[in-house]
Amino acid sequence: MAHHKSAKKRIRQTVRRTAVNDARRSRIRTYVKKVETAIAAGDKEAAKAALRVAEPELARGAGKGLVPKNTAARKVSRLSARIKAL
Repeated sequence: MAHHKSAKKRIRQTVRRTAVNDARRSRIRTYVKKVETAIAAGDKEAAKAALRVAEPELARGAGKGLVPKNTAARKVSRLSARIKAL
């Protein structure tokens, strides 16, 4: 257990950041899943709309260091390619 004041503060910060990161990661997964379900249903317009919402969420996650930048770009690219193929 931490005894130094700075170490205790670091623990508090880590708990807070972990909660924020978990929430953001969950939101990214949810929005990506909405795009995938629209693609599976064959609804091109709904998939496009869902991707327009998911793309900034992925970019935000990449900017915050939650997911690597290339991973976010790859996901957006693959989703848009699948929508285009509908």
